[in-house]
Amino acid sequence: MNTPAVPEPGTRPRASGHRSAMLTALVAAAIVGTLGIAPATPATTRPTPAACPGHLEEKTNCYTGRDANGAYYTMALPEHWNGSLVVHSHGGPDLSYDESTSTEDLKRWAVMVDEGYAWVGSSYRRGGYGVRMAATDTENVRRLFVSHFGRPDRTYLHGQSWGGNVAAKVAETYGHKRGAYDGVLLTNGFLAGGSRGYDTRVDLRAVYQYYCRNLPRPTEPQYPLWQGLPADSPLTPDEVHSRLQECTGIDSDPADRTAKQRRNLDDILSVTRIPERSLVTNMQYAAFLVRDIVSNRLDGRNPFSNRGVRYDGSHDDKALNADVARFSADPTARRDLSYDSDLTGRIALPVLTLHAIDDPQVFVEHEAAYRATVRAADRSENLVQTFTWESDHSALSSAEYATSLAALDTWARTGRKPAPSSIARSCGAFDPIYGGGCFYDPGFRPAPFANQVRPRPGGLHWPAMSAAQEQAWSRIEDVGIAS
Repeated sequence: MNTPAVPEPGTRPRASGHRSAMLTALVAAAIVGTLGIAPATPATTRPTPAACPGHLEEKTNCYTGRDANGAYYTMALPEHWNGSLVVHSHGGPDLSYDESTSTEDLKRWAVMVDEGYAWVGSSYRRGGYGVRMAATDTENVRRLFVSHFGRPDRTYLHGQSWGGNVAAKVAETYGHKRGAYDGVLLTNGFLAGGSRGYDTRVDLRAVYQYYCRNLPRPTEPQYPLWQGLPADSPLTPDEVHSRLQECTGIDSDPADRTAKQRRNLDDILSVTRIPERSLVTNMQYAAFLVRDIVSNRLDGRNPFSNRGVRYDGSHDDKALNADVARFSADPTARRDLSYDSDLTGRIALPVLTLHAIDDPQVFVEHEAAYRATVRAADRSENLVQTFTWESDHSALSSAEYATSLAALDTWARTGRKPAPSSIARSCGAFDPIYGGGCFYDPGFRPAPFANQVRPRPGGLHWPAMSAAQEQAWSRIEDVGIAS
């Protein structure tokens, strides 16, 4: 099971708008009764001064360290600190474990430090899947910052991509504690949760094998496709990519593809509704991330199903649906994945989302799933969603990040919920400073999640996990995904 973060010191005053580093306070070890999860151990290492990435070196003090759970972290404190903190949850999930992750993220979102915010981010304690684990490590790094530099005036969560799922889980798990967080910014967030959000990759895995029949090849040992790849498969990402190229010509000029490759590619894209430009990435996730979830996190149990799904859009839907591999989920595996990653919508903080309408990796329909989840929890007053006509997943306009953070800060300080149109108008003040452009569409509303990702029977209603289910499941020994 996962562990909640260590308790923060309770006697520190909130920071003023300008503050030098404060003396380190010991982090007390105590049990935090959050959803039946055992406590994390306190960190044993102090933040160590380190070089800041990129242009931040000139005006920022940076620190690195490693907490007692093994998670590396990076902290940044600008010379002209505005007194507030951004706590960042990184995306992925990365299957590797790299101490540079949080520093690379600091460089990527340096605009937040440029705006005067202190910034902290965790690598998480290991690579691979685990939303609650990552949420715990995110909360731990916030508490480490408080113990060393004092409580900020305001603290905001930020998560992009899978990090959006993590940050949303932090908000639901720790955001009810007074003074912990004041608002949440989710950008291109994976907000449908794991039990439904990965159905696109599950469908891709089955549909790909129907057309390509090379993962595995007929001459290789066969295995159920819900594994992604077998736990002991020696295949590398490059080899999986090579097989995708063999079947579809994905790397070739369209004129150089064979007729069979063109037809295979057309059918796979049409049926799965995945853009051609993100097929390679989605195929890697369908193979390696699914393997990590099944083999490493769920002890070989299958949380996925495509029973009752009718695929369409191919040259021959009847043949596809007759012969595509079918499988059903192990109920306990699905429960554990849902408990780990699905959201209840019970948010007690202002939450602002920003999503590229043409995001090829985390479809914008994730926002519709999140909106429906929050609405079902009767918390819509705490959610504002904004959308931009951008087509990248990994990064959005720097001006839009600055705009979003300013809008969230104003909302948290004044209690006045902003309108998407007012946020869009304010972007013009940041674009001359940071560049990148302003591409807001205040009138956009995403289609339902089921328009993009085929629902499983019973999968049209949100939330995927109710608050009552979460509470009941939390009482089951060893529920969820282990740290």
